[in-house]
Parts: sequence; C-alpha cells; structure tokens
Amino acid sequence: MDVFLIGFLVVGLFILFSSFFTVKQQTAIIVERFGKFLSIRQSGLQLKIPLIDRIAGRVNLKIQQLDVIIETKTKDNVFVKLKVSVQFMVVKETVYDAFYKLEYPHDQITSYVFDVVRAEVPKLILDDVFERKDDIAIAVKRELNEAMTTYGYTIINTLVTDIDPDIQVKNAMNRINAADREKTVAEFEAEASRIRIVAKAKAEAESKRLQGQGIADQRREIAKGLVESVDVLNKVGINSQEASALIVVTQHYDTLQAIGADANSNLILLPNSPQAGSDMLNNMVASFTASNLVGESMRKGVKKVKPKANEIHAKENNPEETPEEEV
Repeated sequence: MDVFLIGFLVVGLFILFSSFFTVKQQTAIIVERFGKFLSIRQSGLQLKIPLIDRIAGRVNLKIQQLDVIIETKTKDNVFVKLKVSVQFMVVKETVYDAFYKLEYPHDQITSYVFDVVRAEVPKLILDDVFERKDDIAIAVKRELNEAMTTYGYTIINTLVTDIDPDIQVKNAMNRINAADREKTVAEFEAEASRIRIVAKAKAEAESKRLQGQGIADQRREIAKGLVESVDVLNKVGINSQEASALIVVTQHYDTLQAIGADANSNLILLPNSPQAGSDMLNNMVASFTASNLVGESMRKGVKKVKPKANEIHAKENNPEETPEEEV
C-alpha cells in the first residue's frame, strides 16, 4: 500500500511540474492540443494541460543575420563573388505565419538574394558594382520585403559587405592603379624639373645681367680714371700720346705683377718686353686712324650716290617730261 501511494505521489508531482513551463524574453512558443494549434505563449511562466497540450516549437523574435555568398558575372564578363548580409526578424503579431507557413526561412531568403543579385549585377560593369553596391542592397531588401512579409518576416536591412573579383582581375586592377599613380608621379616630377630649369635660367640671366652691369661700371670707372690720369699728365707737360703710352706700360707691368703673384699659374704672356706696350699703343692708334679715314670716305661716297639715284628714279616715273633737246 505504501509503495502504491508513493508511486501515485511521484506521478502526481511529475504531472504537476510538467504543467508549468517558462518562455524566455524575445521568444514565442507555439502550443498545440492533440496536434492542432492552440495558442502562442509569450515570455514568462506559462501553464498547459499535461499529456494533452504540447509545445510544438519556439520562434526567435530577435533580429537575425544571414550571410549569403553569391558568384555571378558582370556586364564586362568578370566573375565576382558578393557577400550579402540580410538582417531580418519575425514580427510578434505574425508568429503563426512564420511558424506554420514557412518551413526553412533561411533557404527561402537565400533563394531570393540569389535571384535579385544575379538579376542586378549583370547589368553593371565591375567598377559600377563597387560604386553602386548600395543600389544592389536596396534592390535585395525591396524584393525580400515583398516576398517575406507574407510569411511573417520583416527585413531590417541588407548590406553588400564584400565584393571579391577573380584574382587575375584584381591583379590587373592593381597594375592599372599603380601605372596611373606612376603617371601622376612622372607628371609632377616633370613639372618640378621644368620649374627648376626655369628658375635656374632666370637666375643665370639675372646673374649675367648683373655681371654685365658690373663690367660696364668697371670699364666706365677705368675710362674716367684714364681721363683723369691724362689730364694730370698734361698739366705737368706730358702730351696725350706720351701719357697714353705711360698708362699702357703701367697697366702692362700691373698685369705681369698680378700674374706673378699666383704661384700656381702656368700662363706665359708674349711678348713680354717694355717695347710691347708701346707697340700695342701704336697699333691701336693706327687702327683708330685707319678706321676713321674709311668711315669718312664711305660717308662721302653715299652722299654722291644718293642725288644720282633720285634723278634716275624721277626719270623712270615721269618719262614724258624728257627735255626736247635730249629727244
């Protein structure tokens, strides 16, 4: 009798405890009675009739993510792999549809993603796929929302998280990018070289201009000094030719002194006699005199030729005015 009572108590406790169950937060439980839908239980402590009611399944109400990898071809015949992340959830009010209408939601979502991506990507070239990946994601989300709402699912967001072309295509794109950057570097280097050349040319031109100005100033001062020297020598009774000879001889010896001051100089000045300065002066005076005579003769010849040329030109223009005696 005691054993029967103990067994009855154990069975009673088992039935009592099996009548209660708990539902976690963001979870819905489907309860069936004799295989038929009875109710949807939300989070908290719930009660069911043992041996009659049973828990048919649990529906996750949290946001879930499904990553789908699709290989497709672009408009320019490049094979590319896209990774599309779909974020979705079951609406609390449509738990019944999500549980009973759709057997494998992940497979259904994957099929729609494949369909949309393989319809959109072949319309674009590879570069546009990278630039317009958001448009592809929007198209996937729109198509999924229209299809999955019927089954109690809502699409939160879709993201194209990775675009992976064929390895040979990536290498070609990297080479194109490297060549383009090298071209840009070459253009900048050429521009920098041009700027340096222009700046150097301007600096050399300015340097030569200043050197010429310095030489001109130097020669001008030398000429003034020579004039003053000749005036001083004239005042002491030395005529201009003798003064010029003295100045030339003095400069000749100054030049020899400057050359001799450099111990490493290999320059030899010929001729190197005192008479050389006087000969140089005489040659210069003779050259100046001859040049003046040639210039005077040329000017006289031009003055004589011009009137004759004018007379001939007048006769050619007015042949009817020829005097009768000449006719």
